[in-house]
Amino acid sequence: MSDTITNDEELQITAPEHSLPPCALEELPEVMQQACARAGWTRLMPVQTHALPYLMAGRDLMVQSRTGSGKTGAYLLPLLSLIDPAEKKPQALIFAPTRELASQVEHEAGILFEGTGLSVTALYGGVGYGRQFEALREGVQIIVGTPGRVLDHLLRRTLSLDALRALVFDEADRMLSIGFYPDMKEIQRYLPRHPVLSTLFSATYPQHVLNLAGEFLRDPEMLSLSQGQVHVATIQHFFVECGRMDKDRTLVRLMETENPTSAIIFCNTKSNVHYVTAVLKGFGYNADELSADLSQNKREDVLNRLREGRVRLLVATDVAARGIDIPALSHVFLYEPPEDRESYIHRAGRTGRAGAAGTVISLVDIMEKMELLRIASFYRIDLLPLANPTDEDVAVAVGHRETALLDARRRACTGLQLERVRRYLPLVKELAGSEDEDQLLLLALLMDADYQRSLGMEQSLPRPRAERENARSSSRRGKGRAEGTEAETGEKSRSKKRRRGRNRSAEGEAGAEGVPADETQETAGNDASAGSSAEGAVESPSAGEGRSRRPRRRSRRRSRTEEGGEGAQSGTESSSQAGETE
Repeated sequence: MSDTITNDEELQITAPEHSLPPCALEELPEVMQQACARAGWTRLMPVQTHALPYLMAGRDLMVQSRTGSGKTGAYLLPLLSLIDPAEKKPQALIFAPTRELASQVEHEAGILFEGTGLSVTALYGGVGYGRQFEALREGVQIIVGTPGRVLDHLLRRTLSLDALRALVFDEADRMLSIGFYPDMKEIQRYLPRHPVLSTLFSATYPQHVLNLAGEFLRDPEMLSLSQGQVHVATIQHFFVECGRMDKDRTLVRLMETENPTSAIIFCNTKSNVHYVTAVLKGFGYNADELSADLSQNKREDVLNRLREGRVRLLVATDVAARGIDIPALSHVFLYEPPEDRESYIHRAGRTGRAGAAGTVISLVDIMEKMELLRIASFYRIDLLPLANPTDEDVAVAVGHRETALLDARRRACTGLQLERVRRYLPLVKELAGSEDEDQLLLLALLMDADYQRSLGMEQSLPRPRAERENARSSSRRGKGRAEGTEAETGEKSRSKKRRRGRNRSAEGEAGAEGVPADETQETAGNDASAGSSAEGAVESPSAGEGRSRRPRRRSRRRSRTEEGGEGAQSGTESSSQAGETE
C-alpha cells in the first residue's frame, strides 16, 4: 500500500511502497549543493525533496507533479553522482517532446553541471547536423533529445547507448502518446541490456501511459504530488473561452494543437453539424457527420467507419451521444454546451471508455461558460480552463509534426532516392534564403501538401489553370462524343418509329376511305425506300382494288423516272441505300 501525506502547502503526496523520507538541501551530497548554489536555489522544491531520495537510491520512478514545480531539477541533480566525468560516452538520455523543451533542459543542465566535467548537448530536428556531430565525436555524457532526431543518430551510428546509465522521459504523457510511441519502441532496440535507472515525469498520467510504463521501467513506482487532484487522469475536462463567431476557427486550432487520434464534435442543431463538418473538411480533415437526417443504415455505416479508423472526426447531434461505444476515441469536443445537464455526461462518456484516457473540451462564450460551470458544480467535475490556441501556437505544433513526418520519410529513403532529392538542394537554399513572401510560399505549399496527405487528403494543392482547362476540354470532348452517339442512336430510333407510324396510318386510311393502299405506300416510300413501298403494297388489306391498280402505278413511276433522268434514278438509289442503312 502507498502512503498519502498532506504537507503545509496542501499538497497530497502519494508515496510508493517502502517509502523514503524526504530530504532537505543541506542533506544532499556536496556536489549537488554546489550545483543548486550555481542555479540560485536556496531550498528544494517539494517534487525535488520527495523524488531525490528514490532516484539517488536507484529506484525506477514515475513522478506526477504540476507544470513549473521543479521536475527538471529533480531528474538532473541525481545525474551528478551517477555519471562518470572521465568516461566520454553518452551515459544519460533525456527525452523531450519538443525542441524548445529540449533546448530549455540543455540550458538548465549547463548551469547545474558547470565545472563538473560533465557535458550536455541537445539533439532535435529542424536544424543542421554539424554541431550535433561535433558534440557526439567529442564525447558528450548527457543527451537531451526528441525521439525522431535521437533515432536518426542511432540509425546513422553517430550515437551509441552502450554506456547508458540513466533514461528520463520528460512530459511522459506526450512521450508515450501515439505520435511518439513507434519511435520510442524503435529506440528501445538500441538500449543496453544492463539495468538503467529509468524515470517518468509528467503533470498527468493517462491510463495508456500507466499501461506502457512497464515496457520501459523495471518495477515502476508512483510518486504523486497533487493539489486535490487524482494523479491518474482518466478523463480530463477543459473549457476554452471564445466568441460565438470565432468558434469554428478555435475548433480548427484545437485540432492542430490537441492532435486527437479520433474525436466526436457535438453540436445542438443539425444546421451546425452541417456547417462544422464543411469547415473541417475544408481544412483537410477526414470528417463526417451524424444527425437525425440520416437513416439508421447510414448511421451505422458512419459509426463503423469511425471505429475502423476510416473517419477520424465525427460531427454529431445528441443522436450519437447515447449507447455508442468507440473504444479508441481520444477526444470529445462540445462546439456548444448541451441544453440539459444529463447530456453533458452522455457526451463526455463517449471518451475514456473501459479505463482508457480521454479529454473533453467545451467551447463557450461568456454566457455559456456560466452554464457549463453550473453543470460541473452539480456533478463535481474538475473543470479546468484551457488557453485558446493562437495562430503562432498552431504554426509551432504543425511545424514540429511536419518536421517529424519528413524526418521519418527521409529515414525510409534509399540511397538512390536521396541522390535524386539532392538535385533540389540549390533551389531549396535559394527559396529558403529569400525575403520574398511569394518565394517562401512555394516551400510552404509543398509542406502543407505533404501534411494534408498525412491527414488523408489525396489532392491538397490546386491544379494550375492550364491543367484545369485541359481537364475540362477532355471532359467536354468525351461528353460531346457520348451525347453525339446517344443523339444518333435516338434519331435512328425515332425515324424507325415514324416509318412504322406512317405505315400503320396508311393502312388504316386505306381501309376506311377506300383509298388504294399502294398509293399511300408510294408517298411513304419517298421518305423511306422503294423496297418498303412495294412490301407495303403486297401486305395491303385492300387486295382486290390494289392489285387492279398496280400496273398503272408502276407505269407512273417509270414515267417520272424517265422525266427525271439519271439524277432522279440516282436519288432513288441513294434513298433506298439510306433506308437499308438505317
